[in-house]
Amino acid sequence: MANDVVWDALADPTRRRIVELLVQQPMRAGAVADSFPVAAPTISRHLRVLRQAGLIEEVRVDDDARVKVYRLRQEPFGDLGAWLDQVQAFWRDRLDAFSRAVDESEAGELGRTEQ
Repeated sequence: MANDVVWDALADPTRRRIVELLVQQPMRAGAVADSFPVAAPTISRHLRVLRQAGLIEEVRVDDDARVKVYRLRQEPFGDLGAWLDQVQAFWRDRLDAFSRAVDESEAGELGRTEQ
């Protein structure tokens, strides 16, 4: 299961929106900050939380070591997806069992009313 640090990082709507931006393409911190109506230092803090949670990584640009680009890391999202798949399978099985029980109950009642 995904760890609590990941869930805590994704609990914030601004950080989820940053993840959505980075799904499209890796971005510089300034480009990420330009997408929000808050100060750049605020976005830097959000990027730091996402980085510490292991959701994103910072990559230096080859031709300029001062420039950092942020991109998503695949592994934690794979873990999240696997956990969500387990939860969905649980509920799918429960709903299928409930549906079968309702169908059997209705069939039993229908059989009694026809007699």
